[in-house]
Amino acid sequence: MIVGTAGHVDHGKTALIECLTGIDTDRLKEEKARGLTIEAGFAYPEMAPGIELGFVDVPGHEKFIHNMLAGSAGIDTVLLTVAADDGVMPQTVEHVQILTLLGLSRGRVALTKCDLVDETRRDAVKREIAALLADTPLAGATIHAVSSRTGEGIEALRDALWTQAAVQRATPARGAFRLAVDRVFSKAGAGLVVTGTALAGEIAKGDEVRLVRSGRKARVRGLRRQHRDSDTARQGDRVSLNLAGSGVEREALSRGDWVVADTLKAPLLKRIDIDLVLLDSAAALKHWTPVHVHLGVAHLTGRVALLEGQRLAPGERMLGQLVLDGSVHACLGDRFVIRDHGGHVTLGGGVVLDGDPPRRGQRAPKRLAWLAALTESVASGPPYDLHHPLEAALELRSDGLDLDSMARNANAGQATLIALTEALGGRVVTVQGQARAFSPQAIEALETSILEAVAAHHEREPSMLGVERERLNRQVMPSLPSPFFRPLMQALIATGQLEGHGPFVALPGHQAALDAADEVLWQRLEPLLAANPFQPPRVRDLAASEGLDEERIRSALTACARLGRLYQVRRDHFYLAKAVHQLADIVQALSDEHGTLRGAAFRDRIGTGRKLAIQILEF
Repeated sequence: MIVGTAGHVDHGKTALIECLTGIDTDRLKEEKARGLTIEAGFAYPEMAPGIELGFVDVPGHEKFIHNMLAGSAGIDTVLLTVAADDGVMPQTVEHVQILTLLGLSRGRVALTKCDLVDETRRDAVKREIAALLADTPLAGATIHAVSSRTGEGIEALRDALWTQAAVQRATPARGAFRLAVDRVFSKAGAGLVVTGTALAGEIAKGDEVRLVRSGRKARVRGLRRQHRDSDTARQGDRVSLNLAGSGVEREALSRGDWVVADTLKAPLLKRIDIDLVLLDSAAALKHWTPVHVHLGVAHLTGRVALLEGQRLAPGERMLGQLVLDGSVHACLGDRFVIRDHGGHVTLGGGVVLDGDPPRRGQRAPKRLAWLAALTESVASGPPYDLHHPLEAALELRSDGLDLDSMARNANAGQATLIALTEALGGRVVTVQGQARAFSPQAIEALETSILEAVAAHHEREPSMLGVERERLNRQVMPSLPSPFFRPLMQALIATGQLEGHGPFVALPGHQAALDAADEVLWQRLEPLLAANPFQPPRVRDLAASEGLDEERIRSALTACARLGRLYQVRRDHFYLAKAVHQLADIVQALSDEHGTLRGAAFRDRIGTGRKLAIQILEF
């Protein structure tokens, strides 16, 4: 169980942890000199076998609020500190707001410095605390009166926390390993070391990982969890990884980066759909407001785009989108906090929904319904139930849902999403390990569109054997990648609703034929082509003799070529099939035993000019 402190500066968080654990979490010289926590500190007391307890001491000063946010990742239980002499202070209020935005709902309150006040003051501050927490998930939290100087209440608080740690069971690890990096350093004899909180999955010595920002792969040479050597670590652990690999150097990583399992193909994101909550104390938020964003350990700037209106009122929530100036890694359910343009005031926060939003249709009703379904899934707590979001996504995507993209976003297995799709009656098409899911309605509509498009093509182009398969893909569903279109079309062939003819598909029973007008024209053109079979008149000559437009002649001859009556040797040179067979025989007769012939001999044999003879040979 990880316990995280929160509270106003100088309300005794660090001293309290030292009393509870015997460990001073201030490790920096500046912290010692100023008596002020700047970076998050960690303490892991000795516990009975099978029981684990850790403390995260976060900064309380407003100047270091970004470090407080970074240290909050992975906290299970909050220990809110309020000094009895000061009472509730500005950072007390802001920390409680941030804890609420981060979804932390379990905690206790330490009323510190009780040796400085009388019982009346204690009771008054307890009432202030109760009022502050009344409308938050920490409402009703137990308040422990303590003094780090006299030791009052320390043993009782320790017993309560130690007992809670003993009964708390670790949350089952879900998804692929993800580590939010908050420290990077080089250690003599070991090399690169990164530390952070594991937010998902499991890791073991020897595993392959990937550095998200650089894309480089690394191997876990050594591992520590809760400041102790270990062979494995898991979700919720404080982890230190000794990494090795080609190009894996100190410059390849920095605070705010991520180390993830190599199996998690995690792209860097600049636009993220979110469920946003605005604090009661904040001013109304307008669409496209510039903000500071704290996500994981990362601190970025960007803007908030509202998806359901132009203005978000204090205390309200709305679907929105973070448009970031930099790039970041995130998955479904990750928590974030936004602060004002100057980075001084907390405005609100919420959860990540989708890291791959479309460029268009972001506010379409079906897409908003899907984001709402993701919001409900996250609200139910991990592991997230993806049944409803998947159902909404299948309804949204007529061209199929990219299950691999959804798996990356939710940090879920592809097999899990395939099983859910099939349970919903959908169909999954898998091509070279990539999966795409379709609802029954989408499959039915797509098959109907394919058959209708083929029938319309037969009517427009009766002389063709059918529709080219790639062309049919572009006509029916250009947004559907061709590797996934082919199996759907092949299924129609397998059931006899279509027939395949090489690169073409046709309706059963379709016979290529000229339409009536082209057949009449063909009867007039064929004798003209046969009169000089090795040097027939070109399209423009035929058009002049028939008094027709060149395109009309070319269209009719092209239709005849599709039926095998002609060959189009050049753009404007059409040869009767019989003549082409004779030309092929002449080539064979003039060729030596090596298949070589002289162009001049062929020219003389067929009685044409050299240029046309070479064009025929090239054909």
